[in-house]
Amino acid sequence: MIAIAGPNLPHDLLRASGRYAGPLPYDPDRDAPTAARWLESKFAPWAPPAVEAWAKGEYDGLEHVLFSRADDTSQRVYYYLCELQRQGLLGGPRPMILDVAKIDRPSSLERTIAKVRELMTALAVTPDALERSIVETNRLRSLPPPVPSSAVCLLSGTAPPDERMHAAIRAAGFAPVGRTLAEDWADLGQAVEENSGDPAAAVGRQLHARKGGPRSFADPAAALARAIEKNRAAAVVLWRIEEDEAQTWQLPAERQMLQHSGVPSLVLTRRDWRGRDGVFDEIREFLAGVTA
Repeated sequence: MIAIAGPNLPHDLLRASGRYAGPLPYDPDRDAPTAARWLESKFAPWAPPAVEAWAKGEYDGLEHVLFSRADDTSQRVYYYLCELQRQGLLGGPRPMILDVAKIDRPSSLERTIAKVRELMTALAVTPDALERSIVETNRLRSLPPPVPSSAVCLLSGTAPPDERMHAAIRAAGFAPVGRTLAEDWADLGQAVEENSGDPAAAVGRQLHARKGGPRSFADPAAALARAIEKNRAAAVVLWRIEEDEAQTWQLPAERQMLQHSGVPSLVLTRRDWRGRDGVFDEIREFLAGVTA
């Protein structure tokens, strides 16, 4: 079985393998004393509990874990795990990585396609099997999203570890829209071209063109504006954790966009990933004011 740890990965290919196990599970509240000996404090906070579970043998039922070079922590954890296994300090599944190049130039696209082909070979996936998986995965992509039963509160910024923030939004009478970290990793993205004659190249083109992710060259403020419009959001919670350093460079443009949008917003920065800083009460109080 193959689990994933990171965004922007080839779900059509993973599904075609017949061994896809979904996002790597972890407990965000878990203490990680073993992992703390190996990882620096500025790793994204999902890494310590995941590495702790790895060290305790909790992933031994997996054959591989596929990491993504489209995310800094994902690729760093991959290299750390490889070195720890080389030194005999760690067992568990074999780490793999997909080199997703995001720069808008032919060489980046060619490299991404080449890496998809390498992964196809490693997972023994045939072109016919991949083409069938593309068709089936596109069918899943085309399914309509659930219709919110109440006013929408868009949850943006850092993907939270679980649905506790969503629960706080629901408790205030709003429908939360926003992915958890596992949902972000599992996101299928836009449709992949069918019957192209080269399914690996089709998957590579989709990965290269995807706009999401920390290494994307897309405009986060524009993406936030589109999400507000698409979901007809009545309120926005923009939440970023202390460790989310790269994305904070986008905050001024996002603040300006929110101000111009006229949609009530709550901007929370440098926050605790586990929500131990009173964030749930802040969200409920903010949304109570929106409905007042």
